[in-house]
Amino acid sequence: MNEVMEKEVVSIENMIYKIDGVEVMLDSDLAILYNVETKRINEAVYRNKDKFPVRISWLTSKDEVSNLWSQNATANISHKSRANPRVFTEQGVYMLATILKSKVATEVSIRIMDTFVKMRHYINLNGNLLPNRVLLLEEKVDSNTKRIDELFDRFNPNDITRNCVFFEGEFYDAYSKLLKIFNQSFKEIIIIDNYAGKELLDIVKDIERKFIIVSKNISEMLKEKYEKQYHNVIFINNDSFHDRFIILDRYVLYLCGSSFKDLGKKCLGISEFDDKEYLQRIIKTIGIK
Repeated sequence: MNEVMEKEVVSIENMIYKIDGVEVMLDSDLAILYNVETKRINEAVYRNKDKFPVRISWLTSKDEVSNLWSQNATANISHKSRANPRVFTEQGVYMLATILKSKVATEVSIRIMDTFVKMRHYINLNGNLLPNRVLLLEEKVDSNTKRIDELFDRFNPNDITRNCVFFEGEFYDAYSKLLKIFNQSFKEIIIIDNYAGKELLDIVKDIERKFIIVSKNISEMLKEKYEKQYHNVIFINNDSFHDRFIILDRYVLYLCGSSFKDLGKKCLGISEFDDKEYLQRIIKTIGIK
């Protein structure tokens, strides 16, 4: 058996942990394998929330982190200072490979497939060297490879476009994009729009998220009527902003070139910002904790 191959298989084996009987991998360990920053892994999940239901990927609780520590005291748990790492089940790892579409992501998908091949080759040559868990993987390799191919076939890169322009009359496309952005969030959506009104409230009333709407002009009567029937919006009066922004879970920032009531009426652009310093400064300007 090739010594380098053996070490690589064992290394991957040591990155697999169990939470409530479910085998998972940490975001930071996947980042090492993918040769990307951990935050890129999490950003990919945030941009594609609908592709990662909690059964295949979730943020660990304090109890889960504590259990990981206690059960794997000598294991290589990367970035132990992070309180709540995200974990991925086997299916979650495959889904991640389908959305990291870049030069690095292409290499990632190849390395994932290579790992399966190396595992198969390793098991065929020396099936008794690794624990039973690796032997069990042998039975899954062929079916898992097929599942990865199917996920790539279904993947539509247009679903995760981060920057786009809509022209006059493209009402449906503009609103569809807005809803896709909203659906990327897990818990909270902050909307900054000085002309927020009934059009925006008609959209958010049916979305099961906590909304914070920051505006200087929204009608007090409209707010009062909305709050009597719905309870998912906090209104903040703030006159510090000119442009329109969307903030997802205080983690992802979008800039919108038009008031949300005017989507589709004139040419407008929607862009995502990667700079977390801008994001934190905007949150601080809003005055929320």
